[in-house]
This record gives sequence, structure tokens and C-alpha cells, in this order.
Amino acid sequence: MSELLTLPANELARRMQAGEVRATEVAEAHLDRIAAVDGDPAAPGDRDVHAFLAVTRESALAQAADVDARRDRGEALGPLAGVPLALKDIFTMRGAPTTVGSRILEGWHPPYDATVTSRCIEAGLVILGKTNMDEFAMGSSTENSAFGPTRNPWDLDRVPGGSSGGSAAAVAGLMAPLALGTDTGGSIRQPAALTGLVGAKPTYGQVSRYGMVAFASSLDQAGPFARTVEDAALLHQVIAGHDPADSTSINEPVPDLLVHLRSGVEGLRIGVVRELQGEGYEPAVEAAFADTLRRFESLGAEIVEVSLPHASYGLPAYYLVAPSECSSNLARFDGVRYGLRVDAPTAEEMNAATRAAGFGPEVKRRIMIGTHALSSGYFDAYYLQASKVRTLIARDFAAAFEQADVLVSPTSPSVAFGLGTKTADPLAMYLNDVATVPASLAGVPAVSVPNGTSDEGLPTGVQVMAPLLRDDLMYRVAWALEQDLGFDPIPHGPNAVAASAEGAR
Repeated sequence: MSELLTLPANELARRMQAGEVRATEVAEAHLDRIAAVDGDPAAPGDRDVHAFLAVTRESALAQAADVDARRDRGEALGPLAGVPLALKDIFTMRGAPTTVGSRILEGWHPPYDATVTSRCIEAGLVILGKTNMDEFAMGSSTENSAFGPTRNPWDLDRVPGGSSGGSAAAVAGLMAPLALGTDTGGSIRQPAALTGLVGAKPTYGQVSRYGMVAFASSLDQAGPFARTVEDAALLHQVIAGHDPADSTSINEPVPDLLVHLRSGVEGLRIGVVRELQGEGYEPAVEAAFADTLRRFESLGAEIVEVSLPHASYGLPAYYLVAPSECSSNLARFDGVRYGLRVDAPTAEEMNAATRAAGFGPEVKRRIMIGTHALSSGYFDAYYLQASKVRTLIARDFAAAFEQADVLVSPTSPSVAFGLGTKTADPLAMYLNDVATVPASLAGVPAVSVPNGTSDEGLPTGVQVMAPLLRDDLMYRVAWALEQDLGFDPIPHGPNAVAASAEGAR
């Protein structure tokens, strides 16, 4: 296997800067890997990962050639210039389709770039293509995609998590060293945990949502996937910052996420959230979490127990707030302006037929829940109550951060589960987000970092949550654990993609 596929992004960038390898060589190696293990995006095989919905080979090679040419001219380039990137198919990108994993937008080519897309291109990152996802980011397994499920590179019979499972699988499967996803209730952190990656949800508002197709506007946030904490922080630094085009964008300077990265955890108070562990968490997850706490203690941190008293209400509150916002946001997909249109005798019938054909079962389920929660006579009982619970959870976090510098919990209650094992039970699927939803409701930054493997050899993850706008502290704590643990992010095992195909010249 080509070494270029396994190197961290920062080391790839260093070698390109030193002239040891060309950006076009790096891009070609990753494109070859995609061709070998991911299959045809339109017709993936039953042993293909299916991380990508579209591979933008020509534009990727053109971007890489541009980086090489600029470097040959002696131009000063960004720290990630020439590094390949996989982009979740929720971000618009000129010249490439944006489907959001849905038939209702199949074939749509947006006329503009999302802010995060343009910032990555300006930084010299090479976009390899658009990744698979649960339809409209609604799901925890990437099985809700209208274009077929994505498989976990650690075990091709298991899910990679969701909704950003395609981005996670692309990085875990060595098809890209970096990827972007979105996190509404855990859709970066949970797949990161299930695929042995670092995945971060920035402080809400720190990364622009312009050009990111909306699911739940008060919760959606873009963030990075990487195989190391430093790489995730570098990509986070590229995409963060105020954007006048996004009314929820924070008009504050982005802190340097790397300046204190190696400062360690000695003297820090690390709060263990009482409500985010115990019943419902698999033994392997609990064992890895206990080992993580011992490691933090050995590194000089003080472990304290904290409480988020209303965290147990987080999941029901989330599944009222998010569907309510989704019901409003998805009303624009009506067959009139763009996307799928199913002709019918009247506008009303056309609208109904288009939405019936274009949306999948989970999207329809959440639209119906949200529409009911917002309807006359039920708004106060459901949406308003959920919003009040959200406020209480935010207050719980503020109080907890008075007792601890950061908070920690398992990221997911389980390791990667089998394809098809939870699709018939929506409640069982929703419970995958039980540990990640509270931070989303409060808007605080949170990152999942690998903290071990189960007896089956499947990754587990720990979640580090920091106060608002202290994303730098979040990465600092995650980096300390990463260095102490020495986790190997390359998938291995008898059913892992790395064992089934080399995919490089």
C-alpha cells in the first residue's frame, strides 16, 4: 500500500512543501484508492465501501496541479495546501452534484460554493468528491441514503455511523486524509467513534452554514474528520471564522487552535458526566472509558464527577426541536423551484406527489413529527416545552463548567453495529445519539477521539466537551489522550477494507 495513503495530513503537507512529492501524485494515489475500494458511486458492489456519491477526478487533479504550479512559483501557501479532502454531499460545490443523499435533489448542480467549500479551495485543499450520507442528515448509520448504505472500513458488514458516515468511511478507508461532515445531534462525533477517527463539532456559529443544506438550523454545524487531533484542528482552523452570509455566524476572531495543543492536561479538572454513562452502554465502551480516565489521571489531570441533571431529557427534546426545524426547512422542496418534479393535474397534487416520491421514510417521519409539534394546539405542549428543556441543558453545562475545565463521556453507547440491525426500530437508532445530543442542544464544542477497541477489534471513542468558544481547550485535551494511547487509526481485521483490497499503485 502506498505510504501516501497512510500519512497524516500535516506530514503529507510537509513533504509537499519540501518538494519530496507533488500534489498531483498525492491526489492520484487517493483517487486510485477510491477506484479500488469504493466501487462505482452509481452502482456499488456488496463489498464496496460506498463512501462517495460523486468523485470529482478532473477538478481534483486540476486543483492539485494548480497547487504544484503555485508552489513552483514560490508562492506562500497554506499549511494544508495540496492535501486531499472528501466533502459531505450536504455542502454545495459548483461543478459537482449536491443531493443531500436524497432523490428529491438527484441531478441538481448548484450554481455556487458553500462558504466552507470556498475556504477549503482557497486554502489549497484538493476536493476529491462528495460523500454519502443519511438523507438530509437524518440518521445514525448512513443507511437512510437514497443511494444505498455506506460500509464501515473496519468491518464491511457494519455501519460507519451517521449521518456523516460517507465522510468518516472515506478517511478511515484511506481514501482521503481529511473530510468535512456536519453535526446536528452527533453526526460527526458518532461516526468518528465507530470508525476510529477524530471528529469535531465546533462551537455553534463558529463555522458558516451558508451553502450547507439545512436540516435543523439552530443545531447544524460543519466540522472536520481526521486520523489525528492535529489534522482535525488544522482543518477546523481553515473553515472557521465569521461569515456575513450566515446570520448565525459568530462575529468573533477564531482562537489559534494549535498554539496550546501540546500543553498537556496537568492541572486541568476533567469532569465525568454522571448521566452520560452506565445503563445502555456496552461493556467494551465502559471499559475503554474507564481506561481513559486512568490515563488522564496519570497525565496529571484531576478527575471530578459532575452532573447534567436534565441530560436525560436531551434526546426527547432534540427529537422535537430538530424535526420541527426540519419540517420548516424542507418545505422549500416542493417541485416548483429546483430538484425533482412529479407532474400532476394541480399544483397541490404535484407538490404532494413530488414529496412522496422524493423523500425517504425517515425524512417523512421527521417532517410529520415536526409538523405535528408546530401545529395549533400542540406547539406549547411540544416545541415550546422542548425549547425550555434546551435552555435548562445549556444552564446545566454552564454550571458544570464552573466545576471542571472540560467534560468527558463515551461518544457512542456501542461500537459499530451490523448493517440492517436497527433500521426497523427508529427508537433504537435514535438512542445512538444519547451521549452527543446534549452538547448539540447547548451549542458547546465537542470532539470524539479514539480511546480503544472492543474484543472484536472495533473502535471506541471518548467525547471531550469544552465551554463555548474554547475549541482550543477541547483539542488540547484530545491531543494529550491521543499521544498517551497511541491508537492505530488504520483499519485492520479479517473483514476490514484494508485487508480486502490494496487500492494503490
